[in-house]
Amino acid sequence: MRSLAVALAVVALLAAMAAAMVTTAVRQTPTIDEPVYAGASLVYLREHDLRDNPEHPPLGKLVIGVGPELAGVRLDRSYTGPQEAIGRHLLYESGNAPDRVMLAARLPMIVLTLLFGLVVFAFARDLAGAAGGLTALGLYAFSPDVIAHGSLATLDVPAAGFVLTSVWLLWRARNRLWPYLPLAGAALGAALATKMSTLAAVPVLLALAAVPAWSAYRRGEDKSVRKAILRGATAAAGVAVIAVAVVWASYLAVDPRLRWTTPPGVPSIGGLRGLAADALPFPRPYRDGLRIQFGFEDATWTGFLFGHQYQGSLWYYLPAALLVKTPLGMLALWLAGAAAMVSVRRLRPAAPYVLVPAAVLLAAAMAGSRDLGVRYAIFVPILLAVAAGCAVAVRWRWTPVAAAGLVLFVAVSSVRTFPYYLPYSNEAFGGPSKTHLRLHDSNADWGQDLGRLAGRLRDRYAGEPVWLAYKGSGVPSSYGIAASDPLAVPPDRVRGILAVSDSWIAKADPRILALIRTSEPIDEVGHTITIYRRPAPAAR
Repeated sequence: MRSLAVALAVVALLAAMAAAMVTTAVRQTPTIDEPVYAGASLVYLREHDLRDNPEHPPLGKLVIGVGPELAGVRLDRSYTGPQEAIGRHLLYESGNAPDRVMLAARLPMIVLTLLFGLVVFAFARDLAGAAGGLTALGLYAFSPDVIAHGSLATLDVPAAGFVLTSVWLLWRARNRLWPYLPLAGAALGAALATKMSTLAAVPVLLALAAVPAWSAYRRGEDKSVRKAILRGATAAAGVAVIAVAVVWASYLAVDPRLRWTTPPGVPSIGGLRGLAADALPFPRPYRDGLRIQFGFEDATWTGFLFGHQYQGSLWYYLPAALLVKTPLGMLALWLAGAAAMVSVRRLRPAAPYVLVPAAVLLAAAMAGSRDLGVRYAIFVPILLAVAAGCAVAVRWRWTPVAAAGLVLFVAVSSVRTFPYYLPYSNEAFGGPSKTHLRLHDSNADWGQDLGRLAGRLRDRYAGEPVWLAYKGSGVPSSYGIAASDPLAVPPDRVRGILAVSDSWIAKADPRILALIRTSEPIDEVGHTITIYRRPAPAAR
C-alpha cells in the first residue's frame, strides 16, 4: 500500500511538471537559440549533413528533430543560407506554422526532462528512502529553471540530465558493476554528445568509476594495492571507451561517411587548449566545434547584474544569479541536504557523487566568459535536488515536517510564477516582474513573448501606430505585428506605442534610453517587454 502511495505521488508530481512545461511550450514564441537547433536538427536527419551548428555535438539536436520529423515539418532543401538563418527560414519562410514547428521541437525535450525526474527520484530514494526521493522530485518538478529550460528545444537540460544519470549509475555500480558501469559510460557519452561543457565532469566521473575497485581493497576483498589500482584504471578506461563510442555514434548517425570540411570561421587555438582539442579521441567535427567554443570564450560579452551593465565576465555572476532565481525554500533544502551528506555517516560516501560533480561543473561555468544566464549552471538545481532529498535522513523530530513545508513553499512560489518561468526570481528579489532589473538574456527576456505582445497590441492598442525594439529570433510580422523600427528614424518621429524588449534596455543602448526617458510606461507583457506611450512633440 505504501509503495502504491509513493508511485501515485511520483506520477502526480511529474504530471504537474508536464502540465507546466507543455503550457509554457504552447504559449511561448521561439527563444533566441531554438530556431538554430530546430533547423540544424532537420538538416541532420534529412540531409545527413553536419555543417550547421558545429559548435554543439549532434545528439541533443537529433532528439529535438524527432518531433518535427514525426510532425512532417517541411524543410526547404534548396535553401543554403547561414545557420543563423536556416531556423528562421524553416519557421517563417517554408510554409510551416511556426507555433506548430516549435511545439513539435519542444515536446521531445519535455519528455526527456520528465524521464530525468525519474532519475532524480530513484537516486535520492537510493540514498534516503522514499521520503528522500519524493523530496528531491518535488524540488525538481517545481524548479522554475528546470521547467523553463526543460520546455525549450535547447541543450542545457538534456546535457545536465545525462550527467546526473551517469552519476547515479556510477553510484549503483559500487555494489554491482554489471550493467551499471557500461550504462554509466553510455550516459556520460550522451552528455558529451549533447554539449561540450560537460567535458569538465569527465575527470570526476572517471575517478568515480574506479571507486568499486578501491572499495574492494579497503574491505579486504582484494589484498593487492597494485591489482586494485589496475582494476580501477580498467573500470575507468572502460567507461571512457564507451563514452567515446557514443560520441562517435552520434556523429555517424547523422553522416555514416563522416564527410567534413573544417569551416573557414573555425578559430586557430594555440597553447594547452589547442593541444587538448587535438588530443581528444573524438571526430574532427567535434574537435572543430570545441575550437569554436574556445573562440566564444575568447570574445568579450556584455553582462548585466543587479542593474549594472559591464563588459567581460564576473566570477561571481552565476552564484549571484542562482541566488536570485532559485526559490528560497529550495536554497534552504540544498544547504540542509549538503550538510546532511557530509555529516550523516551512511550518506557520506555519496557526497563525492553528488556534491563534487556539481562543484566542478559550477567552477568551470564560473570561469567562462559568457554571463548570459543560469542555464549554464542548470545542473545545480538538478544535482542538488538529490542532495536536498538527503535532508530527511537527519534524525530530528521535526525534520519530515520541515522538509515538507519547504517543498510546499517551493511549489507555491513556482505556481505563482506560472506560466512565466523564464523570468522567475524569488520573493526576496521581488518576483518575476522585477527580474529584468537585475538580470538579462535567458534569465528573463530571451525573446519568448512576441506572440503575447501581438495579442496585447491587438486587444488594447488596435489602430495605434506601433514602434518595436525587439531582441529575439521571432519575426514580428508573422504574428500580426505591424511595427516600425524606432532606431531607423529621428526620435521626434517616434509617436504612439513603443514596445521595447527588456534585454534591449539592459544593454543600455543610448538610442533606446533616450526614447524611453521621454516616454510613459503604460503596460508590460510577460515580464519581458515594456510598453510605453510616446507623446506627440510639443508645439513650438
